[in-house]
Amino acid sequence: MSENTLPRLSSLTRRELVAGAAGLAAAVAVPAIASADTPPPPSAPTPRSLVGKEIGPFDRSTVIAMAKDLSSKPFAPPPTDLPAAIANLSYDQYRAIQSSADNEIFKDENLPFRLQFFHRGFYYKEKIDIAVVADGKAYAVPYSSDFFTAGQIVPPLPAGDIGFAGIRLLGRINDPSRFDEVAVFLGASYFRSLGKDQNYGLSARGLALKTADPAGEEFPLFRAFWVETPLQDSDSIVVHALLDSQSVAGAYRFSIRPGDATVMDVESTLFPRVTLDKVGLAPASTMFYFDANGRENVDDWRPEVHDSNGLLMAAGSGETIWRPLANPKNLQVSAFVDAAPRGFGLMQRDRDPHDFQDLEAKYETRPSLWVEPVGDWGKGSVTLVEIPSDSEINDNIVAYWAPHDPLDAGSQYQFAYRLSWGDGPAEDGLTRVVATRRGKALLKGESPVRRFVIDFRPPDNETTLIDPTATVTASTGTISDVVVYPNPLVNGWRMTFTLDPGNATTVELRAVLALDDARPVETWLYRWTA
Repeated sequence: MSENTLPRLSSLTRRELVAGAAGLAAAVAVPAIASADTPPPPSAPTPRSLVGKEIGPFDRSTVIAMAKDLSSKPFAPPPTDLPAAIANLSYDQYRAIQSSADNEIFKDENLPFRLQFFHRGFYYKEKIDIAVVADGKAYAVPYSSDFFTAGQIVPPLPAGDIGFAGIRLLGRINDPSRFDEVAVFLGASYFRSLGKDQNYGLSARGLALKTADPAGEEFPLFRAFWVETPLQDSDSIVVHALLDSQSVAGAYRFSIRPGDATVMDVESTLFPRVTLDKVGLAPASTMFYFDANGRENVDDWRPEVHDSNGLLMAAGSGETIWRPLANPKNLQVSAFVDAAPRGFGLMQRDRDPHDFQDLEAKYETRPSLWVEPVGDWGKGSVTLVEIPSDSEINDNIVAYWAPHDPLDAGSQYQFAYRLSWGDGPAEDGLTRVVATRRGKALLKGESPVRRFVIDFRPPDNETTLIDPTATVTASTGTISDVVVYPNPLVNGWRMTFTLDPGNATTVELRAVLALDDARPVETWLYRWTA
């Protein structure tokens, strides 16, 4: 278990702690479900060791049938009891429990991926069942302390089968001669991945329910996993997961292909127990503490601190929108109404180490996460939740797609999408926003007037013979001094303007840069708060 796989301690208040301690998901033995007529996948070798008995046939419909059956029954909280010796592990003790490189699933078969596990304990007390699939059959993986090594500060690990907390997948992503971590599923329905030569940053999850609801958020849990045995020459690995919570049961299929950008093709089938009117599809969580856009109350030696610095949206209308992230004084929720979105995601655009000056955190290596819906998702909104934070150890940003219509109880819903963990979508001739800055407009005296500075960069760095014009609008207040001129520092343009909010405490801003050759340019949106 690498150190990077464990969450920030304080982000447990939103992500791992709440989810891990919320008492979700009953422990379910991975049962045999009658197979449909779908032909089995190409034959893969059955792991020769480390797995238990065959528990039944398995195909793409197995987990869907389980989720449908589960949704017809009342939600049953899980047993969270653990042997006394490990019932109250500290963070340092839990982190000292490492995966054993000698006992990895698929290692004996010399396959292109390897499977490791997370131990139960600390905030991960729910028992998660795990199976391996080979040649159309599922084989249970019983817990064994042989899957782990423990440091001297850790009590003896249990001898009985206590199950697992999650899974960890390794592949040859950075160097053909070694296996590195490519994906982690741990805590509620959270999972992480990354591209080549990147370090973990933001997280995704299976489903968001009641995010920012005053009554409290609900955290569904992946309560069981089935990992398909990869073929010898495969460049991808498939994971199935069973999701469950008080409000919904669901089946997920992840086809994971590591690379410069690690791609996950996700198929989800949801069976609501109750009508879901506050649901988020393809949700992601990240950390934004500060950058040049919002240092007013920051006392820090670094120029910037964030895992992501903007929300990118490719609207169904054809418009591409960039919304810089903020660390507000009060919780704020923004909904960007759309229909049939082409994509959206939380981006880390600053890739120069000088942007951060942090030799340990290396925020410049954190992945962006781009979501591409498959098929028409209809009407809804890309929703952005920004939570006040006084530290870089909080995941204080959430983004997801909120369907316009509720998901009705007793119905079945299918959603498919692609997740790309890397540097974001290809530019495709698009001129992008590369920096947002703001500060006092007047050098002397107190004034509410603010100056905004926005930098745009074309993909080919060609600014000559192009005459841009700028248009800035505000929901209230007064915009003035709108200027645009070449910026050699980014081989693009700089747009500046001032905002006099008057007595307003919130102003919605929109800036558009139009180029005389009609090439596409991102629209800049921002919510200023006093």
